[in-house]
This record gives sequence, C-alpha cells and structure tokens, in this order.
Amino acid sequence: ERERETEKERETEKERERETERETERQTERERDRERQRERQRERDRQRERQTERQREKDRERERQRERETERLTERERQRERQRERETERERERDRERDRERDRERDRDRERQGERETERETERDRERQRKTERETERETERETDRETDRETETERERQREREKDRERETERERPRD
Repeated sequence: ERERETEKERETEKERERETERETERQTERERDRERQRERQRERDRQRERQTERQREKDRERERQRERETERLTERERQRERQRERETERERERDRERDRERDRERDRDRERQGERETERETERDRERQRKTERETERETERETDRETDRETETERERQREREKDRERETERERPRD
C-alpha cells in the first residue's frame, strides 16, 4: 500500500514537473511572440521613418528646384535688363553721333558762306535743329533718310540764295535810267 502511495506521489510529482515544463514552454513561447511583435513594430517604425525621410528629401529637392527656377528667371530678367541698357546706350550714342555730325556739317557750311549767308544759315540751322529735334522724337528710325533729304534741300536753298544774290548783283550793276 505504501509503495503504491509512493509510486502515486512520484507520478504526481512527475506530472507537476511536466506541467511546470509545459508552463515554462508556454511562457517562453509567449515571450518569443511578444519579442516578434516588438520586432515587427520596430520594423514598421523604421519603414515609416525611411518613408518620412524620403518624403522630406523629395520636398527638399522640390524646394531646390523652385530656387533654381527662380534664379534662372531672375538671371534671364537681369540679362534682358542689361540688353535693354546696352541698346539704350547704343541709341544714345547714335543720337550723339548724329548731333556731332550735324554740328560738323553746320561748321563746314558756315566756313563756306559769307557773313550774311552765315547769319541766315545759322537761323535756318536753328530752325532745322528745332524741327529735327521734334522729328527725332517721333521718327528716330527714319532719321538717316531725313538727314539726307535735309542736306539736299539745304544745298538747293543755297543754290536759290546764290541765284537771288546773283540776280540782285546783276540788278545793282545795270545802269539806272
């Protein structure tokens, strides 16, 4: 009887040990599950972080792109402005050269004329100068052609004046009755 009792106790003890082992196993398995869970969570977090970083990089790239585009536009505008300034300066220089040429032509005319003719020519030059200035404002592009026309007209005018002078001279030389 005692032997059976002892045997039974040993059986019970073994059963408890097996149960303890199974519990330990289950515990270990649960711990592994939790660890796998945590690892999956960490992986998801890392993916989110990488995704966020990629998004930030895209945003930074778009911003750099916008800055480069703005800089290109600004540079093109500066180039256009410099071009306009150069064109304006060339136009001013052409105007100054035309003015100098008119001055030189007037000087040559004065040298070729007598004093009375010079005075009349000076007045005509002043009038032509005023007229030219008004015309220049309206017709800068056609100034060269007009200048040629004015020079031709000036020569004709001189010719007429010389003819009138000769006629007056001839009149003076005729004997009076």
